[in-house]
Amino acid sequence: MNDADRLRPESIAALEDIAVSALLEELATLIRYHDSRYHGEDNPEISDADYDALVALNKEIEDAFPAQIRRDSPSVRVGAAPSSAFGKVTHSQPMLSLSNAFDKTDIEEFIARIGRFLALESTEPLIFTAEPKIDGLSISLRYEAGTLVQAATRGDGSVGEDVTANVRQIKDIPQQITQSRIPPPDMLEVRGEIYMTKADFAALNERQAETGSKPFANPRNAAAGSLRQKDASITAARPLHFFAYASGTISEPVSDTHHGFLSYLSECGFVVNSLTRLCHNAEELVASWQDINTQRPHLEYDIDGVVYKVNRHDWQQRLGQVSRAPRWAIAHKFAAEQAETTLLDIDIQVGRTGALTPVARLEPVPVGGVTVSNATLHNEDELRRKNIRIGDKVILQRAGDVIPQIVRVIESRRDGSERSFIFPDKCPVCQHPAIRPDGEAVRRCTGGFTCEAQRLERLKHFVSRNAMDIDGLGERQIELFVEKGWVNTIADIFRLTAREDEIASLERMGQKSAENLVNAINAARTNDLSRVIFGLGIRQIGQATARLLAQHYLSLEGLMDACHHAQDNTATAYTDLVAIDQIGVSVADDLILFFADDAHKEMVQDLLGEIQPLPPEQPEESVISGKVIVFTGTLSTLSRTEAKAQAERLGARVSGSISAKTDYLVAGADAGSKIRKAAELGVTILTEDSWRALIKS
Repeated sequence: MNDADRLRPESIAALEDIAVSALLEELATLIRYHDSRYHGEDNPEISDADYDALVALNKEIEDAFPAQIRRDSPSVRVGAAPSSAFGKVTHSQPMLSLSNAFDKTDIEEFIARIGRFLALESTEPLIFTAEPKIDGLSISLRYEAGTLVQAATRGDGSVGEDVTANVRQIKDIPQQITQSRIPPPDMLEVRGEIYMTKADFAALNERQAETGSKPFANPRNAAAGSLRQKDASITAARPLHFFAYASGTISEPVSDTHHGFLSYLSECGFVVNSLTRLCHNAEELVASWQDINTQRPHLEYDIDGVVYKVNRHDWQQRLGQVSRAPRWAIAHKFAAEQAETTLLDIDIQVGRTGALTPVARLEPVPVGGVTVSNATLHNEDELRRKNIRIGDKVILQRAGDVIPQIVRVIESRRDGSERSFIFPDKCPVCQHPAIRPDGEAVRRCTGGFTCEAQRLERLKHFVSRNAMDIDGLGERQIELFVEKGWVNTIADIFRLTAREDEIASLERMGQKSAENLVNAINAARTNDLSRVIFGLGIRQIGQATARLLAQHYLSLEGLMDACHHAQDNTATAYTDLVAIDQIGVSVADDLILFFADDAHKEMVQDLLGEIQPLPPEQPEESVISGKVIVFTGTLSTLSRTEAKAQAERLGARVSGSISAKTDYLVAGADAGSKIRKAAELGVTILTEDSWRALIKS
């Protein structure tokens, strides 16, 4: 049983709000961790299949309870933040992830959704490409007047790493487009995958072993590690390859179709995967998947599925995207790999929010090209459901490159020496009671900041890459400064600037390193407000939610004051907080609870004595920028989904319900009770024609 199976309730529809909130929080935490291991560290722990199952479960629950969608939901995130070791590049178009399909039913629904969105006639042909999903590192190449000028990794989808110097060392990537049939556009972005062949990977690891260096876990890690080198000569010495598979921004089109664009790239000297083919229905798509899966063991490179894309570019543009993935493409994944090992022991880890997480210590075993020695067991229910005992023979599962999970226990192999694990009711670090609130799956330490483990993890979170991102202040440095008694609260981090000489005297530091650290800390005093809010480590407040709160309240003081008045759930402040798109009651309650705690208020006030967070930049003014829009009824010229996407592209916030905060209700045919409620609240009601006129004005 993987994590998704473990967490899946008997009935999603029957869940209570508090259970939904807890489950989405656990899923968001798990997926965020695995994203960081895979994209940010090039060191995944679980399989692709298990990861995909977690994402799929998260989507099922969000579809059933849209009001509970978290702003840091995996459905709105892509990858991990770019490394500080490279310059940052903001993508002109986001580098998105892909939604997943696992069987023919998923493919049929994918095709049906596209047909509904585009309002296609049943006779109108819908053509797709099917192409292998290369298991490598995504890259975006920018050409100007046919010359390669920039290369950037995916990063978090919006901002990637500048790896131009290293990419120039890869022979498969043209430095100059010299295609004669069609002159190259003034600006062309080519996107694709950098990879390493299986044979080259084996040879590289042999050389690593000969020199006493750590071997790479798998070809993807080897490719990523080879590309992300500060010394481009190291990259040049590594056998990296490139498949082109899509365009980013392009100044003028060179083809009306995706397949035509791939042909153009091939003419320009790019390597395009020869297994790519055109398909006209679900049967042909599945047949292509089966054919490629059959060839998979014999390919010289790793693949983890097949990607299906709508062939027409104009339809791709109309379809657009939903949060982290395009509507016009989907990945049909392959099955997972498994291995047997022994469960040696179970440890309890205490996380930033006090969650007690059991971790399986395993006899090391290779699974999917990675040696696995640990696996999270998540909570006490996991242990009960799987009937796990210390000493058991267990089956591990890992599909490709993501995180290991114990699938099941081999009970027939028990000899009586196995021991049951008793889940503690006290924190193993601070000995405070560990309680499990009704409806939640996780047992939590009640020690708060008095718990050394929580305090330490909160401090690490505050300085982490996605939070304050203080260069030179990582987990090891925080541990050292806490050990020395220099840092006990988050405000103490900024008081380290008075200890520059003491820091310089530490082992492996020196005056220059200390000076750089002090400068980085001082620079962080004026960090973005959203980073500060996220850095506080409030339950359910991820990066996206933090950005939303920053945009709404503009200051930490404003947020604190609002939460203070929102303790009265009849107050306007509470209504205003809950009405913020995708916040909802559960998130609002966690915010209010956090700032109602005297220790937290004192901590934040102390912090504000050291920093001056910058409010978010306001978006460019447009007709509906910042407006709250609700759509109801049937629209004649476009689908509801397309209308929502259109409004969001224009800077509006689309809500599913009418409130006093709603600016416009756009009513199509057969509109129902929302019109009456809008009229009662004085909300402006627009016809479809009025809406089109408004957004064109």
